[in-house]
Amino acid sequence: MVRRIIQIDKEKCNGCGLCAAACHEGAIGMVEGKAKLLRDDYCDGLGDCLPTCPTGAITFVEREAAAYDEAAVLANKKKKETAGEKTLPCGCPGSQSKEIKRAAYDEETVRENHKAEGLGEKAQPSELRQWPVQIKLAPVNAPYFEGANLLVAADCTAYAYGSFHQDFVRGKVTLIGCPKLDEGDYSEKLTEIISRNNIKSLTIVRMEVPCCGGIEHAAVTALKNSGKFIPWQVVTISTDGRILD
Repeated sequence: MVRRIIQIDKEKCNGCGLCAAACHEGAIGMVEGKAKLLRDDYCDGLGDCLPTCPTGAITFVEREAAAYDEAAVLANKKKKETAGEKTLPCGCPGSQSKEIKRAAYDEETVRENHKAEGLGEKAQPSELRQWPVQIKLAPVNAPYFEGANLLVAADCTAYAYGSFHQDFVRGKVTLIGCPKLDEGDYSEKLTEIISRNNIKSLTIVRMEVPCCGGIEHAAVTALKNSGKFIPWQVVTISTDGRILD
C-alpha cells in the first residue's frame, strides 16, 4: 500500500540518536552511527521523531510500504521489557526537545525557595525556556521558535557575565556553542532555523576573544542567507565580565 512514512537522509544525520529515543514504536535504530528506519510496519507515520532531529535529516514521503502493525509494535515492546532492555533505542533521553514553562515567581517566593534549598536569598531563578540549548542538538523546527526572540551565544558568556539569565536569556529562545571547540560551521544550521521559523529578533552574545568571532560570523551569515530582515544586535563581553559594546 502507498502511505506516508518517514525518510532519513543518511548524509544529514549526525548520529545523535534523538530520533531513535523519540520513536515510541521502535521503528528507528542506530546502525553504524547513523539513524535508520528498521521496519516500515513499525512506523505509524505520525512523525514524533521529526521535531527532535537537529539537522533536518528526517522528512515525510509517500511510498509503497507495509501497513503500520500496532500488534507487532506492542509485541516487540513486550519482548524488550521481558529481556530487560531499555525502551529508548538509543541517544540521550535528557536531550529530548521540550519547552520549559516558567511559573510567575514573585520576589518573596524566589527568596523562600532558594533559602530552603540552601542557595541564599539573592539567588536568581533560571530564565531558560527550552531544551536542548546546544546549537548542534537543537531541532530545526520546534513550537518554541514560533514568534521567538532568538539568542545565539558563545557558551563562555554565561560564565563571564554574572546576570546573563536576567539580561539576555529572559524572554528569549537560547542557543549556545563554541566555534573553537565544536567541529563544523553553525551557519547552515542557524540559516535553517531562521528560514523555517517566524523569528522576531536575533541577539548575538560573544566574548571579546578572537575565536568568538566565529559564532558572530555564523549567526550574521545565517541571517543574510535566510533572506529575512529582522532586528539584530551583537553584544561583546570582556573576559572580566563587562559589556564592551
